Amino acid sequence: MSHPRDDRQDDLFRPSLEKIINLRHPLVRLAAEIDWDFLARRFSSVCRLGPGQPPLPTRLVAGLFILKHMHNLSDEALCDRWVENPYFQYFCGEVVFRHDLPFDRSSLTRWRQRLGEEQIAALLQESLSVAHRTGAIETKDLERVVVDTTVQEKAIAHPSDARLMHRAIEKLVNLAKREGVELRQSYLRVAKRAAIMVGRYTHAHQFKRARRELKFLRTRLGRIIRDIRRKIEGDPALEDRFGPLLDLAHRVRHQEQRQRGPKVYSLHAPEVECIGKGKARAPYEFGCKVSIATPATAPKGGQFVLHAKALHGNPYDGHTLGPVIADLEKLTGVAARRIHGDKGYRGHNYPDRFKVWISGQVRRVTKAIRREMRRRAAVEPVIGHLKDDHRMRRNHLKGRDGDRTNAVLAAAGYNFSLLRRWLTELLCGLLWILCRHLSQPHLA
Repeated sequence: MSHPRDDRQDDLFRPSLEKIINLRHPLVRLAAEIDWDFLARRFSSVCRLGPGQPPLPTRLVAGLFILKHMHNLSDEALCDRWVENPYFQYFCGEVVFRHDLPFDRSSLTRWRQRLGEEQIAALLQESLSVAHRTGAIETKDLERVVVDTTVQEKAIAHPSDARLMHRAIEKLVNLAKREGVELRQSYLRVAKRAAIMVGRYTHAHQFKRARRELKFLRTRLGRIIRDIRRKIEGDPALEDRFGPLLDLAHRVRHQEQRQRGPKVYSLHAPEVECIGKGKARAPYEFGCKVSIATPATAPKGGQFVLHAKALHGNPYDGHTLGPVIADLEKLTGVAARRIHGDKGYRGHNYPDRFKVWISGQVRRVTKAIRREMRRRAAVEPVIGHLKDDHRMRRNHLKGRDGDRTNAVLAAAGYNFSLLRRWLTELLCGLLWILCRHLSQPHLA
């Protein structure tokens, strides 16, 4: 694979995009403020010389990621919007309007996997740089931060023992058919009926009958597991092919409701964790924990996200504070002077405990610190916007790498949406000043 290509060129028979769009549009102004060369250096660092087709232009890839999470679009919807929207094409670096896609939809998936969290964090870093250059955020806003955690849910069905065992039976039988392994019996018809009856009996509070159907499912799953292991024994290729799914099915069959340690909540996303945040409407959420950091002050351009990171293993909030602040200072280049958190950060592991202020703390609290502590709750609406408007509500990306990537992309999309609004307000303010100046009579 060689370095990213740039096949943009002028067309003699078509006008350039600059002649058919409004150059005062927020996306046009935002594209002029972004340092695309910085993003190109970071993105092209994952490309190596070798055989194969050259990858897409890095500005096109970075622009697609920004637009996707700014407007809360799926990959398919982004491709449709890109073809019909000249501002999207100009933002991604096109010279003339194109009526076809210069990339395949799966290119976005491959680029996400190729870049990873470390390189995609350049989008978040560049959003803060643009905010600082345009005056939307100041250095003092980076010195006082609020840290909180939330749950980024995975795109899985609500887990239940009956559903998990039924899905394990279906997946094992389908895989056996594809690999040519002839089973003694598939149990597909009776397993489906048993899974349905578990739900019906549970709804009717007939728990003894529900447990009987659940035991029926568990027994049939065990028979299929043992049958497959007998048939593939001595064949290394089939053992490698069936190994991961058989291990998951074995865990699903033997796990219990109140057992200690990790459990399987989804067969296609075994990395999912059960997290309880104490909410009355959602006692348990299934996904991974995400740490969010925002300014404790009120920046002119809005409440930007300074740092976002997915944390696997369901760690205690206080034990994540030290690494999160270290990453935050590395990302912004500014040392944190005061850190505000809720009571979940009691007993934290940050080295300088005198910089950390917990909500409800009374000692050493001055008027300025009390004012910042009252603004600690400003992180909550930011988390709500990240989830509802920028694709953190339900993560569809695969694996733990997808969890980490989606959290950073959601934060970058949120920041760029604030920058678009900030540039629009700046333009309106300049136009108002100009109109007021022209409307005043000139003195002789």
